[in-house]
Amino acid sequence: MKAVSALFAFAALVAVLASALGVVWTRHQSRVLFVNLTALQNQRDELNIEYGKLELEQATYAEPRRIDDEARQKLGMVDPRPQDIRLLR
Repeated sequence: MKAVSALFAFAALVAVLASALGVVWTRHQSRVLFVNLTALQNQRDELNIEYGKLELEQATYAEPRRIDDEARQKLGMVDPRPQDIRLLR
């Protein structure tokens, strides 16, 4: 009977130790994943800021007045004279 009690106590001790190690490992994994999550959220926020800046830049470059100015200054384009315009039917 004493041997059975000792075996039961040893089995309970092993179960408690395994459970404790499981808790420690799980908490460690939880912390690692939380750090990764925080880093990814920061990266997402930075990318959202950059995307907003790029959208603003695109809107600025796509303005018709800016395109007209660029065409006239850099490419030397001008409006055609009325006699150079031909209508095709």
